[in-house]
Amino acid sequence: MSTNLTYDLSDNIATLTMDDGKANALNVTMLQAINDGLDRAQADKAAVVVIQGRAKMFSGGFDLGAFKREPAEVLAMLKAGANLSERLLSFPVPVVAACTGHAVAMGSFMLLSCDVRIGPDADARFHVNEVLIGMIVPHFAIEVCRQRLTPAHFGQAVLMATPYSPQQALVAGFLDEIVAPEAVAEIARNRALMLKALNGSAHTATKLRLRKPVLDAMKVAIAQDHIDWEAAFRTRG
Repeated sequence: MSTNLTYDLSDNIATLTMDDGKANALNVTMLQAINDGLDRAQADKAAVVVIQGRAKMFSGGFDLGAFKREPAEVLAMLKAGANLSERLLSFPVPVVAACTGHAVAMGSFMLLSCDVRIGPDADARFHVNEVLIGMIVPHFAIEVCRQRLTPAHFGQAVLMATPYSPQQALVAGFLDEIVAPEAVAEIARNRALMLKALNGSAHTATKLRLRKPVLDAMKVAIAQDHIDWEAAFRTRG
């Protein structure tokens, strides 16, 4: 397990805590650590998974510094991010996001891929900021946003790069509930304890049935993203 992510299993709840001391950037190392944590949760037969950040920061998104390094690293990072969103959307047990602070770009896509999302009522920004910084929003990310954001805010968030406060994020669909910042982790764990009562096999089957349209769309989207990314970054090699 990476030093940027810790794993804890208690009361059959697996908690993955991201903390790189900065923006919890979703680089190749962090994305691999999250996947390793999910693998471990499945091996431990955890009933619920909680993904959380450090105080005031859930995740600032992909590591922008990677775009200045080797194309192979960029491709690996982008593909891993897309695959993580798909994995979370279809994960066999409930996934609770303890969104302890800012969720930007890929950080917001990861948040939107979780089943239950608890966030702070202050000191946090929710932002799909790609078009603001000169990037095209990936196909997979559009599908992730489409399946959770309200129609009125989908275009505003994705196309206009509108930043959202916690209260606005609750209305738009980024979050399910907002609480005092210091209570986010506790409330998320309480929700996880409640979710343990679900029948596991029924939950999994219903999740896959409910999300079949978005999961089908994600497969097509990710395949197209791979083509686009290969074309964009292999030429830089």
